[in-house]
Amino acid sequence: MNKLDSNSRIAILGAGNIGLSIAHGLLRSGIFKPENIRLTRRRVHLLSFMKDSGVIVMNDNVEAVTSSDVVIIAVEPQQVDELLKEISPVLKKDQHTVISVVTGVKIYQIEQITGEGIPVVRATPNIAISVGESMTCLASNGVSVNALETASGLFDLVGKTLVVNEDEMIAATAIGACGIAFFLRAIRAASQGGIEIGLQSGHALSIATQAAKGAASLLLSAKSHPEQEIDKVTTPKGCTIAGLNLMEYEGFSSAMIKGIALSAEKAAILYKG
Repeated sequence: MNKLDSNSRIAILGAGNIGLSIAHGLLRSGIFKPENIRLTRRRVHLLSFMKDSGVIVMNDNVEAVTSSDVVIIAVEPQQVDELLKEISPVLKKDQHTVISVVTGVKIYQIEQITGEGIPVVRATPNIAISVGESMTCLASNGVSVNALETASGLFDLVGKTLVVNEDEMIAATAIGACGIAFFLRAIRAASQGGIEIGLQSGHALSIATQAAKGAASLLLSAKSHPEQEIDKVTTPKGCTIAGLNLMEYEGFSSAMIKGIALSAEKAAILYKG
């Protein structure tokens, strides 16, 4: 396909939570014409509220693919084989780029159904894509140089992208896609701690959220290691080091690492095609 622009046609097949998050992010970018975005879902009535934004809502996957350039597969793992069999007859090598955000489905497994020659990119966005802050890792089958550029161009509009080897995709899913829930839980825990020591709940959540944003911004801006920034706020016999040491004693880092490892194990076996 040609370079992404306002005329690019995008179909999101399986517009559940992540599919809708992608749609919201693309609309928010202001790059694409709403009428060039197509959303499909079995229970299509659940997408009726999206019609007000100008996107096309339908339950015909074949029609959505036929009239699109980029096809984003966003169904559940157990539904992906059926969907690929449905759309493979209308996929065209010189028209379509297929982007799969389905957890655990490898590129060769997609090619077994679509046939070789269709440009396929595997992506791991997270729900922050709806506000333009996703971390999306990408891997491709190398069929088309343009395919990876197309996917990068699309997801760069709604956050940051990183091209990785496909064998890193499960790990990328655990820390990038599942990981956003882990960081949200950490923010919730911090806000609960604030309530316990006297803050109003709304104030506690606002402070914790901005502190988390500030911490991430420091690392992104300085490209430094977390411990370098921690050293700047931990003074001898200070309150910060006291809190950190207790958290480590209670297993903070260990729990996070074990949680990420377990999520990776689960992600690797979700697809049983």
